[in-house]
Amino acid sequence: MADRRSPGGRWRLRAARVIAVAGVVTAALVTPPAAASGATAAAPPPYLTLEASYGAGTVTNGWERVERYLDTTTGFRTEGFAPDGRGDQDGKRVTYFGGVSRPSSGRFLLYSAPGWNTGSRTTPVLLVHGANDTADRAWANPGESGGYGCGAASCPSTGLMQYLSQRGHRVFAVGFAHKQGDNLMQAQIVGDAIAAVKAKLGVDKVDLVGWSKGEMSTRAYVSSLKPSWGRAYAGDVRRLITVGGPNGGYDYPYAHGWAHDFSIWPACGGQVNAPSPHSHMTCYGTYTARPEFSMTPSGGYDNYPGQRQMLARWDGVYGVDGAAQDWYTTYYGGQGFYTAGGGIQAAIDAGSLIAPLHAAGVPASVTTYLLAGGSADIVGIFNENRGPSDGVVFISSALDTTGIPTVGGKATIAAANHLELGWHGSAAAQVATWLS
Repeated sequence: MADRRSPGGRWRLRAARVIAVAGVVTAALVTPPAAASGATAAAPPPYLTLEASYGAGTVTNGWERVERYLDTTTGFRTEGFAPDGRGDQDGKRVTYFGGVSRPSSGRFLLYSAPGWNTGSRTTPVLLVHGANDTADRAWANPGESGGYGCGAASCPSTGLMQYLSQRGHRVFAVGFAHKQGDNLMQAQIVGDAIAAVKAKLGVDKVDLVGWSKGEMSTRAYVSSLKPSWGRAYAGDVRRLITVGGPNGGYDYPYAHGWAHDFSIWPACGGQVNAPSPHSHMTCYGTYTARPEFSMTPSGGYDNYPGQRQMLARWDGVYGVDGAAQDWYTTYYGGQGFYTAGGGIQAAIDAGSLIAPLHAAGVPASVTTYLLAGGSADIVGIFNENRGPSDGVVFISSALDTTGIPTVGGKATIAAANHLELGWHGSAAAQVATWLS
């Protein structure tokens, strides 16, 4: 395993993507920009407060504007963050969140692309990023994290945001407070972002594009799968596009847990912001417990609820990777030679949302499109090899239409892996086709 972990930088950077001032004005001073021609801007819902707006000279990566909103609804909270700071907000996002690296999940960022209020396309588009990611890296600058952070040796400096904006789409993106947060709370934030876009443009509906974990919050929103205190779907989505989304769930962390853990466990040199399937692990001869990185709530920690909510068992379809160290106890639970954990079923029982999403169903009025990647070649991680996949999510999961009554189309981009799906030329062209 030593060569897989050293020098360490490329492994950790790529694994992190698999598994994230001047010009600021307060809400009281913000005057909403004019809506698109022919539409009338309106006030956002009373529970949404525009706290700050960042414009020209303060935003990066090609965006025109970034705004920070607060949803004052009782129920939102500050979720758990890894104590060593690996899941904190970073870069410009700290500025956008008002200098707070661990914001409450009731706060979110709304990014506006050039042409957001002048584009020729009638229905605006809201982009929703995935786990351990940001709207900047996911949609506007795939190379922001450096080489290999985008799933390829050479990362482009523009992404789907620019691709769609240049073709007349009015593009927005949401940025979440927690990079691995609860998908039910993030679904409420998706609804908030839609409400803000509707108020800006005077439109009734938007199109949603959810990449990877972003599929969970977008789908939960339209399906009215919500916390007890949450709001139901407002009937304001025309089309939903899932990109590499685990519609049928995924079990990658448990199927390949030994290799996965080396990128996470601090005692082994790991730094990735992702959950471990284990509660204990031996690193360099020392057996340690790290409950703060557990997939399931442990030791008072629950820092990765959004990952647990994506879990589903695929051992009955593709088996289990019997070549991995401690493979049986990793997947099914128990004490192995080097690791110990509760197994995937215990994690599913602790709060997977796959079965509830299937049962809730996407409304028939929302035409849904499903995009998968077909290249399991993400350098630096152990790629999902038990069946056709994009390196992380099985194609059959990404294209699973259970609970989706109105399917507008399905496609697989054979040349794209999971990390490339957000910017690959063929994927962007397919998304643009479905939006049009």
